[in-house]
Parts: sequence; structure tokens; C-alpha cells
Amino acid sequence: MPSLILKCVLGALAVLVIALFSRSRNFFIAGLVPLFPTFTLIAHGIVGSERPPADLRATALFGLWSLAPYAVYLLVVYWLSVRASLAATLLLATCAWTGAATVLLVVWPKVQSG
Repeated sequence: MPSLILKCVLGALAVLVIALFSRSRNFFIAGLVPLFPTFTLIAHGIVGSERPPADLRATALFGLWSLAPYAVYLLVVYWLSVRASLAATLLLATCAWTGAATVLLVVWPKVQSG
């Protein structure tokens, strides 16, 4: 239970930091905060403590590949931000992320098995 509470506090802290930066003169830093590996640290801690080192390594490699859907999301937000409403921009960017993530999840087992 204490580890679950810690995870909740870390998530809330990340949201608070994003909100504070978004209101500051350096609002763009709010885009960097989600990339702090808060949840990645949690995931790697769990995988690293419950599975062999090779599985942690595979998880890290998959994490690198998972940057591709995030990049797709950011590119769509960048492109649509001046062409569509905020709601449409975020909805379409999320759909693009979902599509890219789906492709990754389909392709990954084939790449991983060699």
C-alpha cells in the first residue's frame, strides 16, 4: 500500500509541476516535465525487481522505440495547433498516437523475435 501511495504522489507532483510551468514565463518547460521518467522509473523498478536483467533491457529498448508514437503525437499537435481548435488538435493527435502505438505493438514482437 505505501508504494501505491508513493506512485500517486509522484503523479500528482508531476501534474502540479506542469501546471506551474504552464503559467510561467518559461511555459514551454511544461512540455519537458512529462518526459521526466517518473513512471518509467516505477516500471523499470518493478520489471527489474521481478524479472531477469535481460527483460529489463528489453523493456528499455521497447521504451526507446515507444518514442516514435510520442513523436507522431507531437508532430500532429505542432501541425494542427494553428489549423484546428484545441479540442480537435488534441483529439486527432491522440488518434495519431494510438495508430502509431498500434503499429509498434504489432511490429515489435516480430522485430524482437528476430
